[in-house]
Amino acid sequence: MVLGRREMLAAGVSSLVAPAIIGRARAAGVIKIGNTMPYSGPASAYSSVGKADVGYFKWVNDQGGVAGRQIDFLSYDDGYSPPKTVEQVRRLVEQDKVDFLFHTLGTPTNSAIERYCNQRKVPQLFVATGADKWGNYKEFPWTIGWQPSYRTEAQIYTKYMLKENPKAKLALLYQNDDFGKDYPVGVRDVLGKDWDKVVAKALTYEVTDATVDSQIADLQNSGADTLLVAATPKFAAQAIRKVHDLNWKPMFFMTNVAISVGAVMRPAGPENAIGMISTLYLKDPADPSWDNDEGMKGFKAFMAKYVPGGDITDGGYIAGYAVSHTMWKVLQQCNGDFSRANVMKQATNLHNLDNPVLLPGIKINTSPTNYHPVRALQPARWTGEKWERFGEVIEGVAT
Repeated sequence: MVLGRREMLAAGVSSLVAPAIIGRARAAGVIKIGNTMPYSGPASAYSSVGKADVGYFKWVNDQGGVAGRQIDFLSYDDGYSPPKTVEQVRRLVEQDKVDFLFHTLGTPTNSAIERYCNQRKVPQLFVATGADKWGNYKEFPWTIGWQPSYRTEAQIYTKYMLKENPKAKLALLYQNDDFGKDYPVGVRDVLGKDWDKVVAKALTYEVTDATVDSQIADLQNSGADTLLVAATPKFAAQAIRKVHDLNWKPMFFMTNVAISVGAVMRPAGPENAIGMISTLYLKDPADPSWDNDEGMKGFKAFMAKYVPGGDITDGGYIAGYAVSHTMWKVLQQCNGDFSRANVMKQATNLHNLDNPVLLPGIKINTSPTNYHPVRALQPARWTGEKWERFGEVIEGVAT
């Protein structure tokens, strides 16, 4: 079953899927991969991730597929709504009969399907969320993450804050779900019993909220001189604008899932976030220093052909490209055996795997007891035009 035309239009991927090609491939046998993505709703800024995934598997098919089999990639809109995710995943597994799930996006949405996938032994591969919980190989052996852990990221920010300002007073704003809650946990890992001395105030927001303006104002009034925001792109841009409008000048940390130049920095006003700190693990297509990099050249050529019109400065595209590349390598490593058990086995046996768009010095490693493929991050500061890396690549260890 392939996406109907109206469904494809709703998902924003009609120009990337070629039903005729997929139809021809089916006769020769296909690998069916299922995906859910917020093509609509409060996290729709991440729709670029899904569009890149769709384009990448079209590229794989144009290379002849894997082991003589083409990819049938089904990507459905879940609106970043967990009940909708459950509905779409049941459709993918029970009606479309996909071989496995790949890169389903969102912490609350993946949390809603994790137990279902594990009970049915359906691989839930390289979920598009950095929640620390995706490394829980003992309880959920069929679910694996990809990107660095949010908890590890928060530890890095907290250590940097204390190094730069031992007397810092920290304000926290985070999304009220498993995504956001990893950040205070990571902060507490570092502060321990000093939490109450250092943290001036911590507030949450709901994805259904209209704005986070009132929370930002309350955090400023707490007397904090440092701010850590763990938000999805829409709310991240709002937070940046509000901090600027209030003329607040904290040491400002922003989660790395909400620093896309195209999806966050430009809507927020690039000049409004100068000096803001985050972390990177992917090369930034908006940074001209990568223009002659072979991996970046490959990405830009891919975008021109398979996602025409896509804004390469939108970090979602390079994220989708990076993770899809890993999925392609896993399929190659399967040596023609695409059973669920073998696909899961290969996904959890990756050793120093290179990726064309990861930062230098970062490799992908997994094992049956390591479900955190990417563990390293490099600090970066927003200049008003690009993210400028500084310091060393830091290898985190999720707890």
